[in-house]
Amino acid sequence: MPRSIHLLLVDPQNDFCDLPETYLPPDPLTGQLTRPSLPVSGAHADMQRLARFIDATASALTSITVTLDTHHRLDIAHPTFWATGDGQPVEPFTPITAAQVRAGAFLPRHADDLPRTMSYLAELEARGRYTLMVWPVHCEIGTWGHNVHADVRAAYSRWEDDGQFIVRKVPKGTNPWTEHYSALMAEVPDADDPRSQLNRGLVDSLDRAELIVIAGEAGSHCVKATVEHLAEHLPGGNLSRIVLLTDCMSPVAGFEDAQTTFLQRMRDLGVQERTSVDMARALQV
Repeated sequence: MPRSIHLLLVDPQNDFCDLPETYLPPDPLTGQLTRPSLPVSGAHADMQRLARFIDATASALTSITVTLDTHHRLDIAHPTFWATGDGQPVEPFTPITAAQVRAGAFLPRHADDLPRTMSYLAELEARGRYTLMVWPVHCEIGTWGHNVHADVRAAYSRWEDDGQFIVRKVPKGTNPWTEHYSALMAEVPDADDPRSQLNRGLVDSLDRAELIVIAGEAGSHCVKATVEHLAEHLPGGNLSRIVLLTDCMSPVAGFEDAQTTFLQRMRDLGVQERTSVDMARALQV
């Protein structure tokens, strides 16, 4: 068994989970159940499997890091930022290109934001990884949706209590001017904001491990972007020490091909793919 095993949990948060009603708290202001804003089909079951994996392998795990998608309500990837050219709201799941903004089909609601918005879209599209997507307001700082899935939180709390460890929490996405799928860096890093630049501390921490086990949501976006950046920037190389728990991640609906292509590309680079049950058995030997 490897002497150091680092478990990286990418965005295991309520807003990304298709939670059953028993997991939903009532809103004290309205009395209505609070629901996830961007639920990924299958994510609740993913997180329950992940919790069982943590409990089963607790004695073998030497480090756990949890990344937290962390947004302001006003964000370039939220509907609150945008309006159509005739002043109407922009619906979630609307992709927006620089050409559309240039043509006036979509505009920032605050006119003074147009130059910076155009600069961002041009740089984003030049990088060729993503088109800007307007997502529902999600993982807003201070909300229930930002919190970690209850089963996962309970499992890593047991690990902390039993071993007198601390789970490291890494926020990402607080800069409202750039999308930040990857836990390691924003899609367009801001030269004036170190939080958006490559998180060398996290990279170095992962690099010290003999085995890096990764799970989380969503496999088509934040897990994908994180692992791609890790494969690119891991100083010690040897990507075979990265293990993706394939039954503890799911794609956003409509982006299934993105996850499939990502997993194939990682296999080609030597990254391992295991189920949580299979990996737990291997670590218990």
